[in-house]
Amino acid sequence: MTDLAYLSCSIGKKDALWEAMTIKPLIILPDPVLRQVSKPVEQVDSEITRLADDMLETMYDAPGIGLAAIQIGVPRRLLVIDVSKEDEENKPMVFINPEIVGASDERSTYEEGCLSIPDYYAEVERPAMVAVSYVDREGKQQTIQADGLLATCLQHEIDHLNGVLFIDHISRLKREMVIKKFTKAARSRAV
Repeated sequence: MTDLAYLSCSIGKKDALWEAMTIKPLIILPDPVLRQVSKPVEQVDSEITRLADDMLETMYDAPGIGLAAIQIGVPRRLLVIDVSKEDEENKPMVFINPEIVGASDERSTYEEGCLSIPDYYAEVERPAMVAVSYVDREGKQQTIQADGLLATCLQHEIDHLNGVLFIDHISRLKREMVIKKFTKAARSRAV
C-alpha cells in the first residue's frame, strides 16, 4: 500500500510554510506487530516530530481520537491524542515516552473502540484519573493529570505501547470471538 501525501498549510506571521504530511496505513488485528512492546524514543528530533505529524494526519483521517506509533508499524513509544469535540477546534497532543506514574482508585467505564480493531466496541473499566509523565514535542519533560475521556484515551494508547489491546480488558470469550472474526477477515483479504 502506498502512502498518500497531503499538503498542510501552517500560516506564519509573514509567509505560509507548506510541508507534506503523510497518511500511513493502519496495522489491523490479528497482525502480531500490535503485540510488540515499543522501544523508547532516545532523542526528539525532526524525524520524531515528523512522525508525530504523520500520526496526527493519519488519526484525523481515520477518524480517531488517539493513535500509537505501533499502530502504523513503528515500534516507538510515541502517541498522539485529540479528544476535542467535533464542534471545537482541534487540540492535538503529542506524548513521547509516556508513563503512567499515578492512578486513582476510583474507576470509570467507557465504551472503547480502536483504529486497529475497526467497527468493534466494548465497555472497558479503567482508573478514572491518571498522572502521566512524558516528553513533549520540544523535548521537555512534562506531567499531566488527566480524567474523563483523556484519562481513558491515554491508558488505551499507552497499553498499545506495551503490546496490550483494549480487548485484553474484556472477557476471554468475547476476546477470542473478536480475534477469530478478524483472523478470518484477514485470511479472506489474503485470498
